[in-house]
Amino acid sequence: MTDSFNIDSHKLIYHPQRVAEWMEKKDNWETAKSIYPIYMEISPVGACNHRCTFCAVDYIGYQARRLDVDILKERLYEMGNLGVKSIMYAGEGEPLLHKDINRIVALTAESGIDISFTTNAVLMNQAFIEQSLSSVSWIKISINAGTAETYEKIHQTSPRDFDKVIENLRQAVAFKKQHQLDCVLGAQLLLLPENQHEVVLLAKLCKDIGLDYLVVKPYSQHLKSDTQQYADLVYDDFLALSDELVKLNNAEFNVVFREKTILNYKKSSDSRYKKCQATPFFWGYIMADGSVYGCSAYLMDDKFDYGNINQHSFQEIWEGEKRHENWQFVREKLDIVDCRKNCRMEAINQYLDKLVENTPEHINFI
Repeated sequence: MTDSFNIDSHKLIYHPQRVAEWMEKKDNWETAKSIYPIYMEISPVGACNHRCTFCAVDYIGYQARRLDVDILKERLYEMGNLGVKSIMYAGEGEPLLHKDINRIVALTAESGIDISFTTNAVLMNQAFIEQSLSSVSWIKISINAGTAETYEKIHQTSPRDFDKVIENLRQAVAFKKQHQLDCVLGAQLLLLPENQHEVVLLAKLCKDIGLDYLVVKPYSQHLKSDTQQYADLVYDDFLALSDELVKLNNAEFNVVFREKTILNYKKSSDSRYKKCQATPFFWGYIMADGSVYGCSAYLMDDKFDYGNINQHSFQEIWEGEKRHENWQFVREKLDIVDCRKNCRMEAINQYLDKLVENTPEHINFI
Protein backbone atom coordinates (compact mmCIF):
# COMPACT_ATOMS: atom_id res chain seq x y z
CA MET A 1 0.00 0.00 0.00
CA THR A 2 1.20 3.53 -0.77
CA ASP A 3 1.24 5.80 2.28
CA SER A 4 2.78 9.05 1.07
CA PHE A 5 1.49 10.95 4.12
CA ASN A 6 3.03 8.50 6.64
CA ILE A 7 -0.40 7.95 8.16
CA ASP A 8 0.56 4.47 9.39
CA SER A 9 3.83 5.77 10.81
CA HIS A 10 4.97 9.16 12.15
CA LYS A 11 6.70 12.37 11.05
CA LEU A 12 8.74 13.31 14.12
CA ILE A 13 11.89 12.33 12.19
CA TYR A 14 11.39 15.52 10.17
CA HIS A 15 11.84 17.65 13.30
CA PRO A 16 15.41 16.76 14.31
CA GLN A 17 16.03 20.07 16.07
CA ARG A 18 13.08 19.57 18.41
CA VAL A 19 14.13 15.98 19.07
CA ALA A 20 17.70 17.07 19.80
CA GLU A 21 16.35 19.72 22.19
CA TRP A 22 14.27 17.05 23.91
CA MET A 23 17.21 14.67 24.29
CA GLU A 24 19.31 17.45 25.80
CA LYS A 25 16.69 18.95 28.14
CA LYS A 26 14.12 16.27 28.99
CA ASP A 27 15.62 15.06 32.30
CA ASN A 28 15.73 18.42 34.09
CA TRP A 29 12.44 20.23 34.66
CA GLU A 30 13.99 23.69 34.50
CA THR A 31 15.07 22.97 30.93
CA ALA A 32 12.33 20.49 30.01
CA LYS A 33 9.46 22.89 30.77
CA SER A 34 10.27 25.07 27.75
CA ILE A 35 9.97 22.22 25.22
CA TYR A 36 6.70 23.06 23.44
CA PRO A 37 4.48 20.72 21.43
CA ILE A 38 4.81 20.49 17.69
CA TYR A 39 1.20 19.38 17.29
CA MET A 40 -2.03 20.13 19.16
CA GLU A 41 -5.50 18.71 18.93
CA ILE A 42 -8.25 21.19 19.79
CA SER A 43 -11.93 20.50 20.34
CA PRO A 44 -13.93 23.62 19.37
CA VAL A 45 -17.16 22.15 20.75
CA GLY A 46 -18.14 19.34 23.10
CA ALA A 47 -21.42 18.50 21.37
CA CYS A 48 -21.73 16.03 18.50
CA ASN A 49 -24.45 15.40 15.94
CA HIS A 50 -23.69 11.64 15.81
CA ARG A 51 -23.44 8.89 18.42
CA CYS A 52 -21.07 6.44 16.76
CA THR A 53 -21.08 2.96 18.25
CA PHE A 54 -17.28 3.01 18.61
CA CYS A 55 -16.92 6.51 20.10
CA ALA A 56 -13.92 6.55 22.45
CA VAL A 57 -14.97 9.70 24.31
CA ASP A 58 -18.60 8.86 24.99
CA TYR A 59 -17.81 8.98 28.71
CA ILE A 60 -17.37 12.79 28.48
CA GLY A 61 -21.04 13.13 27.61
CA TYR A 62 -21.13 15.30 24.46
CA GLN A 63 -21.57 18.43 26.56
CA ALA A 64 -22.92 21.58 24.92
CA ARG A 65 -19.90 23.81 25.45
CA ARG A 66 -17.56 25.59 23.06
CA LEU A 67 -14.36 27.58 23.03
CA ASP A 68 -14.52 31.36 23.24
CA VAL A 69 -13.06 32.65 19.99
CA ASP A 70 -11.63 35.86 21.44
CA ILE A 71 -9.69 33.94 24.08
CA LEU A 72 -8.65 31.31 21.53
CA LYS A 73 -7.35 34.10 19.29
CA GLU A 74 -4.90 35.21 21.98
CA ARG A 75 -3.79 31.65 22.69
CA LEU A 76 -3.30 30.82 19.01
CA TYR A 77 -0.94 33.73 18.43
CA GLU A 78 0.91 32.78 21.59
CA MET A 79 1.14 29.10 20.63
CA GLY A 80 2.47 29.95 17.19
CA ASN A 81 5.19 32.13 18.71
CA LEU A 82 6.12 29.41 21.20
CA GLY A 83 6.72 26.76 18.53
CA VAL A 84 3.41 24.97 17.96
CA LYS A 85 3.41 24.09 14.27
CA SER A 86 0.07 22.34 13.66
CA ILE A 87 -3.44 22.00 15.02
CA MET A 88 -6.03 19.36 14.24
CA TYR A 89 -9.55 20.55 14.99
CA ALA A 90 -11.47 17.47 16.09
CA GLY A 91 -11.93 16.45 19.71
CA GLU A 92 -14.70 15.15 21.88
CA GLY A 93 -17.30 16.85 19.67
CA GLU A 94 -17.93 17.62 16.00
CA PRO A 95 -15.73 20.66 15.22
CA LEU A 96 -17.93 22.06 12.46
CA LEU A 97 -20.72 22.60 15.00
CA HIS A 98 -18.88 25.70 16.23
CA LYS A 99 -20.72 28.67 14.73
CA ASP A 100 -17.47 30.63 14.31
CA ILE A 101 -15.39 27.81 12.85
CA ASN A 102 -14.42 29.82 9.76
CA ARG A 103 -13.12 32.63 11.95
CA ILE A 104 -11.14 30.07 13.97
CA VAL A 105 -9.54 28.78 10.77
CA ALA A 106 -8.61 32.30 9.69
CA LEU A 107 -7.10 33.14 13.09
CA THR A 108 -5.11 29.90 13.14
CA ALA A 109 -3.71 30.60 9.69
CA GLU A 110 -2.79 34.14 10.74
CA SER A 111 -0.89 32.62 13.69
CA GLY A 112 1.35 30.70 11.29
CA ILE A 113 0.02 27.31 12.39
CA ASP A 114 -0.86 24.52 9.94
CA ILE A 115 -4.52 23.46 10.12
CA SER A 116 -6.34 20.16 9.71
CA PHE A 117 -9.76 18.71 10.52
CA THR A 118 -11.22 15.38 11.45
CA THR A 119 -14.98 15.67 10.95
CA ASN A 120 -18.04 13.68 9.98
CA ALA A 121 -18.58 16.38 7.29
CA VAL A 122 -22.37 16.56 7.64
CA LEU A 123 -21.95 20.30 8.30
CA MET A 124 -19.19 20.87 5.74
CA ASN A 125 -21.34 23.40 3.91
CA GLN A 126 -20.55 25.76 1.06
CA ALA A 127 -19.59 28.57 3.44
CA PHE A 128 -16.91 26.39 5.05
CA ILE A 129 -15.68 25.16 1.67
CA GLU A 130 -15.42 28.67 0.22
CA GLN A 131 -14.02 30.43 3.31
CA SER A 132 -11.76 27.81 4.89
CA LEU A 133 -10.65 25.17 2.41
CA SER A 134 -7.83 27.33 1.05
CA SER A 135 -6.29 27.66 4.55
CA VAL A 136 -6.46 24.00 5.57
CA SER A 137 -3.69 21.45 4.97
CA TRP A 138 -5.95 18.41 5.11
CA ILE A 139 -9.42 17.21 6.07
CA LYS A 140 -10.13 13.63 7.07
CA ILE A 141 -13.78 12.62 6.99
CA SER A 142 -15.01 9.90 9.32
CA ILE A 143 -17.34 7.78 7.20
CA ASN A 144 -17.64 4.26 8.48
CA ALA A 145 -19.77 2.50 5.90
CA GLY A 146 -20.30 2.18 2.18
CA THR A 147 -24.10 2.36 2.29
CA ALA A 148 -26.63 4.60 4.03
CA GLU A 149 -28.14 1.63 5.84
CA THR A 150 -24.91 0.57 7.52
CA TYR A 151 -23.90 4.21 8.07
CA GLU A 152 -27.14 4.78 9.99
CA LYS A 153 -26.44 1.83 12.28
CA ILE A 154 -22.81 2.70 13.05
CA HIS A 155 -23.07 6.50 13.21
CA GLN A 156 -26.47 6.22 14.91
CA THR A 157 -27.96 9.03 12.87
CA SER A 158 -30.35 9.52 9.99
CA PRO A 159 -29.42 7.59 6.81
CA ARG A 160 -29.91 10.91 4.99
CA ASP A 161 -26.64 12.08 6.52
CA PHE A 162 -24.75 9.58 4.36
CA ASP A 163 -26.01 11.15 1.13
CA LYS A 164 -25.40 14.63 2.55
CA VAL A 165 -21.78 13.80 3.34
CA ILE A 166 -21.20 12.37 -0.14
CA GLU A 167 -22.64 15.50 -1.73
CA ASN A 168 -20.57 17.77 0.54
CA LEU A 169 -17.43 15.88 -0.46
CA ARG A 170 -18.23 16.22 -4.15
CA GLN A 171 -18.70 19.96 -3.66
CA ALA A 172 -15.40 20.22 -1.79
CA VAL A 173 -13.50 18.30 -4.46
CA ALA A 174 -15.02 20.44 -7.20
CA PHE A 175 -14.08 23.67 -5.38
CA LYS A 176 -10.57 22.39 -4.72
CA LYS A 177 -10.02 21.55 -8.39
CA GLN A 178 -11.59 24.78 -9.64
CA HIS A 179 -9.33 26.92 -7.44
CA GLN A 180 -6.29 24.61 -7.59
CA LEU A 181 -6.05 24.31 -3.81
CA ASP A 182 -3.49 22.22 -1.94
CA CYS A 183 -5.91 20.95 0.71
CA VAL A 184 -5.76 17.15 0.85
CA LEU A 185 -9.22 15.59 1.13
CA GLY A 186 -9.41 12.10 2.59
CA ALA A 187 -11.75 9.74 4.38
CA GLN A 188 -11.34 7.27 7.20
CA LEU A 189 -13.15 4.07 8.05
CA LEU A 190 -12.80 2.34 11.39
CA LEU A 191 -12.85 -1.36 10.53
CA LEU A 192 -15.64 -3.18 12.38
CA PRO A 193 -17.53 -6.45 11.90
CA GLU A 194 -20.57 -4.39 10.82
CA ASN A 195 -18.79 -2.64 7.95
CA GLN A 196 -16.01 -5.03 6.84
CA HIS A 197 -18.13 -6.18 3.88
CA GLU A 198 -18.42 -2.56 2.62
CA VAL A 199 -14.78 -1.45 2.78
CA VAL A 200 -14.11 -2.03 -0.92
CA LEU A 201 -17.43 -0.40 -1.81
CA LEU A 202 -16.51 2.70 0.20
CA ALA A 203 -13.03 2.80 -1.32
CA LYS A 204 -14.51 2.78 -4.82
CA LEU A 205 -16.96 5.52 -3.82
CA CYS A 206 -14.16 7.69 -2.39
CA LYS A 207 -12.15 7.22 -5.58
CA ASP A 208 -15.17 8.16 -7.69
CA ILE A 209 -15.76 11.31 -5.63
CA GLY A 210 -12.16 12.35 -6.24
CA LEU A 211 -10.78 12.09 -2.72
CA ASP A 212 -7.04 11.71 -2.28
CA TYR A 213 -7.15 8.70 0.02
CA LEU A 214 -9.14 6.39 2.26
CA VAL A 215 -7.65 5.23 5.54
CA VAL A 216 -8.79 1.87 6.93
CA LYS A 217 -7.77 1.62 10.58
CA PRO A 218 -8.38 -0.78 13.48
CA TYR A 219 -10.40 -0.11 16.61
CA SER A 220 -8.53 0.71 19.80
CA GLN A 221 -10.32 0.37 23.13
CA HIS A 222 -10.20 3.53 25.23
CA LEU A 223 -9.90 2.50 28.87
CA LYS A 224 -12.48 5.05 30.01
CA SER A 225 -15.07 4.53 27.26
CA ASP A 226 -18.61 3.54 28.15
CA THR A 227 -18.74 1.41 25.02
CA GLN A 228 -17.03 -1.97 25.37
CA GLN A 229 -18.64 -3.92 22.53
CA TYR A 230 -15.46 -3.97 20.44
CA ALA A 231 -12.99 -4.48 23.29
CA ASP A 232 -12.10 -8.02 22.20
CA LEU A 233 -12.12 -7.41 18.46
CA VAL A 234 -9.52 -9.49 16.58
CA TYR A 235 -8.39 -8.49 13.08
CA ASP A 236 -6.78 -11.70 11.81
CA ASP A 237 -9.65 -12.39 9.41
CA PHE A 238 -9.60 -8.84 8.01
CA LEU A 239 -5.97 -8.62 6.91
CA ALA A 240 -6.72 -10.11 3.49
CA LEU A 241 -8.70 -6.97 2.64
CA SER A 242 -5.45 -5.21 1.77
CA ASP A 243 -4.94 -7.44 -1.28
CA GLU A 244 -8.19 -6.26 -2.81
CA LEU A 245 -7.86 -2.63 -1.76
CA VAL A 246 -4.38 -2.17 -3.24
CA LYS A 247 -5.84 -2.77 -6.70
CA LEU A 248 -7.66 0.57 -6.45
CA ASN A 249 -4.50 2.60 -5.97
CA ASN A 250 -3.26 4.93 -8.68
CA ALA A 251 -1.45 8.26 -8.97
CA GLU A 252 -4.50 10.21 -7.74
CA PHE A 253 -5.96 7.91 -5.07
CA ASN A 254 -4.61 5.59 -2.39
CA VAL A 255 -6.09 3.29 0.20
CA VAL A 256 -3.99 3.30 3.37
CA PHE A 257 -4.70 0.00 5.08
CA ARG A 258 -3.10 0.43 8.49
CA GLU A 259 -1.58 -3.00 8.79
CA LYS A 260 1.29 -1.83 11.02
CA THR A 261 -1.23 -0.46 13.50
CA ILE A 262 -3.21 -3.70 13.41
CA LEU A 263 -0.07 -5.71 14.12
CA ASN A 264 0.90 -3.31 16.93
CA TYR A 265 -2.45 -3.94 18.56
CA LYS A 266 -1.75 -7.68 18.59
CA LYS A 267 1.60 -7.28 20.37
CA SER A 268 1.86 -8.33 23.99
CA SER A 269 2.68 -5.74 26.64
CA ASP A 270 6.07 -7.39 27.11
CA SER A 271 7.14 -6.55 23.57
CA ARG A 272 6.19 -2.86 23.73
CA TYR A 273 8.30 0.05 24.87
CA LYS A 274 8.20 0.46 28.65
CA LYS A 275 7.84 4.22 29.03
CA CYS A 276 5.87 6.99 27.33
CA GLN A 277 8.48 9.44 26.06
CA ALA A 278 6.14 11.66 24.02
CA THR A 279 4.20 12.98 27.03
CA PRO A 280 4.36 15.74 28.15
CA PHE A 281 6.45 17.12 25.30
CA PHE A 282 5.52 16.72 21.64
CA TRP A 283 1.78 17.16 21.61
CA GLY A 284 -1.19 18.36 23.64
CA TYR A 285 -4.97 18.53 23.67
CA ILE A 286 -7.39 21.37 24.43
CA MET A 287 -10.93 20.39 25.36
CA ALA A 288 -14.02 22.41 24.50
CA ASP A 289 -14.08 23.85 28.04
CA GLY A 290 -10.53 25.17 27.58
CA SER A 291 -8.73 22.53 29.65
CA VAL A 292 -5.23 21.64 28.41
CA TYR A 293 -4.24 17.97 28.62
CA GLY A 294 -1.00 16.18 27.86
CA CYS A 295 -2.69 13.08 26.42
CA SER A 296 -6.11 12.47 24.89
CA ALA A 297 -6.25 8.99 26.41
CA TYR A 298 -6.50 10.62 29.84
CA LEU A 299 -9.10 13.33 29.32
CA MET A 300 -10.90 14.11 32.62
CA ASP A 301 -7.96 12.68 34.59
CA ASP A 302 -6.61 15.43 36.84
CA LYS A 303 -3.06 14.05 36.64
CA PHE A 304 -2.95 15.01 32.95
CA ASP A 305 -4.83 18.33 33.27
CA TYR A 306 -2.35 21.22 33.09
CA GLY A 307 -4.72 24.20 33.36
CA ASN A 308 -7.31 26.14 31.39
CA ILE A 309 -6.80 28.66 28.59
CA ASN A 310 -9.75 30.69 29.90
CA GLN A 311 -7.80 31.50 33.07
CA HIS A 312 -4.14 31.40 32.04
CA SER A 313 -1.86 31.96 29.08
CA PHE A 314 -0.61 28.92 27.22
CA GLN A 315 2.92 29.57 28.42
CA GLU A 316 1.78 29.74 32.04
CA ILE A 317 -0.04 26.44 31.59
CA TRP A 318 2.71 24.61 29.68
CA GLU A 319 5.48 25.71 32.05
CA GLY A 320 3.29 25.52 35.15
CA GLU A 321 3.28 23.31 38.21
CA LYS A 322 0.56 20.91 37.03
CA ARG A 323 2.57 19.98 33.95
CA HIS A 324 5.63 19.68 36.20
CA GLU A 325 3.73 17.18 38.33
CA ASN A 326 2.67 15.27 35.21
CA TRP A 327 6.28 15.26 33.95
CA GLN A 328 7.30 13.59 37.20
CA PHE A 329 4.35 11.18 37.13
CA VAL A 330 4.98 10.00 33.56
CA ARG A 331 8.70 9.56 34.25
CA GLU A 332 8.36 7.75 37.55
CA LYS A 333 4.92 6.18 37.96
CA LEU A 334 2.97 5.82 34.72
CA ASP A 335 2.59 2.16 33.75
CA ILE A 336 1.85 2.01 30.02
CA VAL A 337 -0.04 -1.22 30.59
CA ASP A 338 -2.76 1.16 31.78
CA CYS A 339 -2.52 3.22 28.58
CA ARG A 340 -4.60 2.90 25.45
CA LYS A 341 -3.00 0.63 22.87
CA ASN A 342 -2.25 2.33 19.56
CA CYS A 343 -2.60 5.76 21.10
CA ARG A 344 -1.90 8.86 19.01
CA MET A 345 1.78 8.75 19.98
CA GLU A 346 2.34 4.99 19.47
CA ALA A 347 4.71 5.20 16.50
CA ILE A 348 6.48 8.23 17.97
CA ASN A 349 7.06 6.39 21.24
CA GLN A 350 8.54 3.45 19.33
CA TYR A 351 10.95 5.87 17.62
CA LEU A 352 11.92 7.71 20.82
CA ASP A 353 12.38 4.41 22.65
CA LYS A 354 15.03 3.41 20.12
CA LEU A 355 16.81 6.73 20.65
CA VAL A 356 17.06 6.62 24.44
CA GLU A 357 16.15 3.20 25.82
CA ASN A 358 16.95 0.53 23.23
CA THR A 359 19.85 1.95 21.25
CA PRO A 360 21.55 -0.79 19.21
CA GLU A 361 25.27 -1.44 19.29
CA HIS A 362 27.70 0.32 16.92
CA ILE A 363 25.48 3.32 16.21
CA ASN A 364 28.40 5.27 14.77
CA PHE A 365 28.57 2.88 11.81
CA ILE A 366 25.75 4.70 10.12
